[in-house]
Amino acid sequence: MAVHGNPFSEEINDRHTFNGNDPENPSLSALADEVRTGLARTPKRLSSRFFYDAEGSRIFQEIMHLPEYYLTRSEYEIISQQKEEMLRLFERPGEAFELIELGAGDGLKTKVLLEHFRQRQARFTYVPIDISADALDQLTRDLRGRWPDLAVEPLHDDYFRALETLSSRSEARKVVLFLGSNIGNFSEKEAIDFYRRLYAKLRPGDLVLTGIDLRKHPAVIQAAYNDRQGLTRAFNLNLLRRINRELEGEFDLSAFSHYEIYNPETGEARSYLVSEKKQDVRIGRLGLTVSFAYGEVIHTEISRKYNRTEIRRLAEATGFTPTAWFTDCREYFVDVVFERDAERRPGERRPGERRPGDDSEGPDR
Repeated sequence: MAVHGNPFSEEINDRHTFNGNDPENPSLSALADEVRTGLARTPKRLSSRFFYDAEGSRIFQEIMHLPEYYLTRSEYEIISQQKEEMLRLFERPGEAFELIELGAGDGLKTKVLLEHFRQRQARFTYVPIDISADALDQLTRDLRGRWPDLAVEPLHDDYFRALETLSSRSEARKVVLFLGSNIGNFSEKEAIDFYRRLYAKLRPGDLVLTGIDLRKHPAVIQAAYNDRQGLTRAFNLNLLRRINRELEGEFDLSAFSHYEIYNPETGEARSYLVSEKKQDVRIGRLGLTVSFAYGEVIHTEISRKYNRTEIRRLAEATGFTPTAWFTDCREYFVDVVFERDAERRPGERRPGERRPGDDSEGPDR
């Protein structure tokens, strides 16, 4: 989440410590809480959601254009080539629907859908949700400049509070977009908890289109997260730079390196920052000093890759049914449409239902 300019008032600047609670700047409060708790853990950990300040977002835009980084291109191909089939799934005859995007960002891929849906005169409202007000404002201005007639209702809020608001004000079918393989940043338990919370906020027949990176040759995945140009390294190190800037940290970026590993047995790509020496790092706003041993790591990101059996198992555990699978030409990536099931609760199975993986992989749409 981008933080522009100095987030502190003069009064706060005069203080020696920051307690992490700034109602005027919730992004800063969240970062302070994460640093205080994450760097006290063993092993140390910082959430990847704090990568995306202004500089982190700029670096990630460069990463998306790297030849090794297939994820964005793969999903863009899926949406560009299969947008009509998606519309047929989303629409019900004579009914409008709400197209809700979790973590909309710049809407790069979603704009392909929006343009096509408008051309097909679909009846829908686009509801981008993001905790970054700046990102929402920029996206909304762009969309209204391009398509003044497009119904856009941005919501600056937490995902689940926003869905609660939408459910209470409208009975229109909800089509939720969760693109970009964001689900891969969750552990198995976190993914199940996330979809169970989604299930509770939706009605039977509502849909969730989820972008998921599929398992493939380990070398392809390793290269995507450890590029030769060093952009992924810069992306991870920028997290320390952000702490230096916003919390008066004293990290020496040259004293940390980036380490990436992919485990094909678990499907997890993991990113770490590694201390190149024994050192103590002061974080002024928190009144905190963090000690590092030589070779000690900060875990910054997990990016989990799925196979079809695991995707079906996730759906079964959370009350959803996979109703469509859209893949790119290389089958590197899939956009799965989950339908909120009316007949069972999360974790239950219908009588006679086969377990995920009992049948064939089945055709893609």
